[in-house]
Amino acid sequence: MWAVSSSLRRSSYSFSFSSHRVTEMGRGFQLSREEFEEIAQRAFDSLPESITHEIDNVHIVVEDYPPEHATRGRDQDKRSLLGLYEGVPLTHRGTWYGASPTPPDKISLYKRNIESVCRSRAEIERRITEVLFHEIGHHFGMSEDEVRAALKDYL
Repeated sequence: MWAVSSSLRRSSYSFSFSSHRVTEMGRGFQLSREEFEEIAQRAFDSLPESITHEIDNVHIVVEDYPPEHATRGRDQDKRSLLGLYEGVPLTHRGTWYGASPTPPDKISLYKRNIESVCRSRAEIERRITEVLFHEIGHHFGMSEDEVRAALKDYL
């Protein structure tokens, strides 16, 4: 598990990695877990400080596949979900937020699903950066359209 905490910065975030496996889906380019985790860490580290400085109480995880609840009630195949933000966006946090112990928000990157849509290491690196940026956008309270527009500007 990787974690950073600093009294100089308002942000808090952590990385952890899970070896949860379901079944093999897709036949994309595959990396070792260690390689994938390193790419995810570098993708986060490459984000502008103006973004990472504002991230607050977020746990970032890499899992092989999304859990069943991730697509329940959505018109989306579980295999097409590359990442997911779960939590209270910064724009929805009121004075009540943090008044009692508050569990961290969670950003999940789904390793096997990301690999299944990529044909090279470079493509995996790009996709991880896109998915991470996208889910962080939701942490900031951005809609799907706003995240897509911001991603075009970022990349």
